[in-house]
Amino acid sequence: MPDFLKRLFYQTAKPVVHAVYRQRRGMTLGTRTLVLKDEVCEVLLVRHSYSPGWLLPGGGVERGESLTEAAVRELREEAAIEAEEAPVFHGIFLNDRQFPGDHVACFVLRRFRQESFTPNSEIAEARFFPAAALPEGTTPGTRRRIAEVLDGRPPARDW
Repeated sequence: MPDFLKRLFYQTAKPVVHAVYRQRRGMTLGTRTLVLKDEVCEVLLVRHSYSPGWLLPGGGVERGESLTEAAVRELREEAAIEAEEAPVFHGIFLNDRQFPGDHVACFVLRRFRQESFTPNSEIAEARFFPAAALPEGTTPGTRRRIAEVLDGRPPARDW
């Protein structure tokens, strides 16, 4: 399927699919991973093709998949990042403001290999940014997780 058709699908059908999914399940679980280039204090962010803002890479946990496996898979799929160690668990956060019943498990990854990223129908961009100069549109939850990890702040309850 051509990329423009895939983008059209994500922009129109994904909200409907999410709404139906959330009606059928009381709780959802996803992952996000803070990928850090420690030597230059840069963080990896992605921008979706179907919604505004910059986020930590991640997505839903599939049946039969552990949280860590989902985090590693999503990094590969969304940003062409290959983990060279197991991501370190940071916390589980309630994401009720955006999706009632949604929970996000956040991880931190410092050792990885970056493959060649090609934009696709879901992810328009995947880039590293200096932690002190995050791009406009970086979501509040993303900013909170970065501050918790880099500044040693205690994890908040909500995403």
